[in-house]
Amino acid sequence: MLNRGTRYEKIQNLENLKLSHKVSCSHCHLEFDPSVMIKDKEHYFCCGGCQNVFHLLCDEKLDSFYEKSKNQLLSPPSENFEDSSIFDTPSFYNKFVKVNSDGFCEVSLIIEGIHCSACVWLNEKALNKMDGVIEANINFTNNKATIVWADDVVKLSAIIDMIRSIGYNAFAYDSSAQEIHANRERKAYYLKMAVAIFASMNIMWIAVAQYAGYFSGITQDVKTILNIAEGILATPVLFYSGWVFFRGAYYGLKTKVVNMDLLVATGALLTYLYSIYITVLGRGEAYFDSVSMIITFVLIGKFLEVLSKKSAADVLDKITKNIPTDVKIIKQNSIVICKLDDVIIGDIVVVSSGERVLLDGEIVRGSGFFDESSLTGESEPVYKSVGMNVVSGTTSIDADIHFMATKDFKHSTLSNIVTLLESAINKKPKIELMANRLSEYFSTAILTLSFITFIVWWIYSSSFEISFMASVSVIIIACPCALALATPVATLVGLGLGALRGILFKEAAGLESMAKADTLVLDKTGTVTVGKPEVISESIYKDFDKKLLYSLVKSSNHPVAKGVAKYIKEQDEKIDEIVFDEYIQIPAKGIRAKYKGAELLGGNLKLLQENSLNAEVLMEETTFYFVVDNEVVAMYELRDKIKDGISELMENMLKHSIEVVLLSGDHENITKKVALEVGIKNFMFEQTPQNKAEFIEKLHSEGKKVVMVGDGVNDILALASADIAIAMGSGSDIAVEVGDVVLLDDSLRSLSDAFKISRTTFGLIKQNLFISLLYNALTIPLAMTGYVIPLFAAISMSFSSLLVVGNSMRIRHKWVRS
Repeated sequence: MLNRGTRYEKIQNLENLKLSHKVSCSHCHLEFDPSVMIKDKEHYFCCGGCQNVFHLLCDEKLDSFYEKSKNQLLSPPSENFEDSSIFDTPSFYNKFVKVNSDGFCEVSLIIEGIHCSACVWLNEKALNKMDGVIEANINFTNNKATIVWADDVVKLSAIIDMIRSIGYNAFAYDSSAQEIHANRERKAYYLKMAVAIFASMNIMWIAVAQYAGYFSGITQDVKTILNIAEGILATPVLFYSGWVFFRGAYYGLKTKVVNMDLLVATGALLTYLYSIYITVLGRGEAYFDSVSMIITFVLIGKFLEVLSKKSAADVLDKITKNIPTDVKIIKQNSIVICKLDDVIIGDIVVVSSGERVLLDGEIVRGSGFFDESSLTGESEPVYKSVGMNVVSGTTSIDADIHFMATKDFKHSTLSNIVTLLESAINKKPKIELMANRLSEYFSTAILTLSFITFIVWWIYSSSFEISFMASVSVIIIACPCALALATPVATLVGLGLGALRGILFKEAAGLESMAKADTLVLDKTGTVTVGKPEVISESIYKDFDKKLLYSLVKSSNHPVAKGVAKYIKEQDEKIDEIVFDEYIQIPAKGIRAKYKGAELLGGNLKLLQENSLNAEVLMEETTFYFVVDNEVVAMYELRDKIKDGISELMENMLKHSIEVVLLSGDHENITKKVALEVGIKNFMFEQTPQNKAEFIEKLHSEGKKVVMVGDGVNDILALASADIAIAMGSGSDIAVEVGDVVLLDDSLRSLSDAFKISRTTFGLIKQNLFISLLYNALTIPLAMTGYVIPLFAAISMSFSSLLVVGNSMRIRHKWVRS
């Protein structure tokens, strides 16, 4: 029988043992003493937040998240969040939320607390289950979430609350963060490279002594000391400078992807461990110099990728550089300073000589020259005066003007350019996706070949050192850096070059699609022609109030209507507009309106014929008829000029066997006249929007890859049907929205350049892929047969990356606009 003291000690020991046994939280997996845990049936939780999240996921049938996040430490829910109602404020919506073409709200958020793909899965599942959430996509590389929702069904604050309720947080994505992140990443690589280069240079000095001793004689003790010195210097290179490869390999394995980082990390680590083994035993040759140089040279290749991303950010920076946050506007006859985001449509903005124009608008006072090179790529200043439009992102050279804002900053040209470029940089073309998939399979194949090489050399030589170094050389020399860089570097350079020349590709995939096109379909007015017909004759059949006609055409964006409006305004500068009781635009025909019981029509001959009206017919030029109460009261004859650059475009298309088709809503004679003048053999006239779209579909049925170029509302259906839709920058907002490519300067030279850039970029991508595959086909057998040591393998692999990047940069010098 135990005495009281002994029994007490045993009980105390049992209690201590019990308390020392920690349990993990069923949600976040953090371990704690059971005494401080919340027990809920068979589950333990470190806090009430984790307990609530756990039950929320189970209730929503999202508990399979825990299988995906097995062995991963998650962030416990935080209780110190700012009030989510701020996400519903008008100021937040004005700055960060946009309404898409379907009428749904869209926002970009950064999700805080994401650690793995399971976190991405959980957030996407939870958000997509919410009523009113149309789409929720999260990019794991930067934790950026794009969420589309119906604002009348669910508020943004409720979406934020859902994200917080499952243990994460969210805040608005700011486009400037991309530049900040790129700079931070570049600085980090500078430091890693500095350490790697410094250590590698010192290791090479030591290696010189070893190599000299190899030929002149060196004792094992001295060799061991030199190996230790090399090992000390190689350690920070491997585990600090090379940590980026270990991290990439870890995340790749976690998502079941064998990537190039795994090859570098495996090859360098195995060589390092083998060298330690040789140093400890004091026999054989250590390869610490190879470890250091492998990491250094591959890091240079990795750094090139960072620089290529930075070059894309630089394109954005050149466009958005030094954007002020304040503008000057006129309020109550005084000039006041106003926040850029607070300017509304109709405000009068003041721009002085040398200042940048930050909003789109129409000049109401003053004139002068403007530098539009940052948008169009043209170095020649453009003169603008009262009544003409100014575009955000341009700079006043000598103009002191007042202009009326026609768009707020969120919808301005400058803001849209930045958004389009960011979107294009983030979206990958098909050939890049194919190259990425190829890299995954390639990496797996290389690891298999490395293992086979080790086995064969072991059987052949019975030497572990020879077998090991041959297998490591295979891993290092075949690292698919060049393959991984083949597409993105060329794509980014192509996108950047296009942006600097006023050509905006909304998606990188547009470069590839455009390069494969075999048919170019052109709208006539505003595309082949200047799109600003001028009245050359006026025929008045009956007196009428010019205010009616001026108001009718002033509200239309059609070039013919604008030409008539300009002609009337020049005759009477003080003419006023009136407000119609009813106003309807009829695509490809004209306008119908009602005013105080009067029926008004304005448009082409087809509109008159549909309304059983007879009128004088002129087939040589464009005509505009004005009808009041079923009586033709006036006719205007207009003429449009052919745009510069059409000869260069046609020569370019002929050279590359691209068929050109002209589609026009005008009658036969005018369309034929323009087609013959520019050298287009295939043309169609009196085309409605539906006709144009049907023609595009007919070309598709024949296996054609179609590029459609247009600028107006009547081109929308055709643009949406084409493989690549190109919109003129000055065209209607909806045409620009539908377009895959936007030509900011409306130039046919830019259209020709867009084809050149796409073909050149796609050609360089194919060259890069060929270079990388040819390199591997030649060097892998050499490594397997033992002709390449790891150090030379690293140098060779890095050289292939430099070759690919250098080849991509040739696009900048491939051709120069004449």
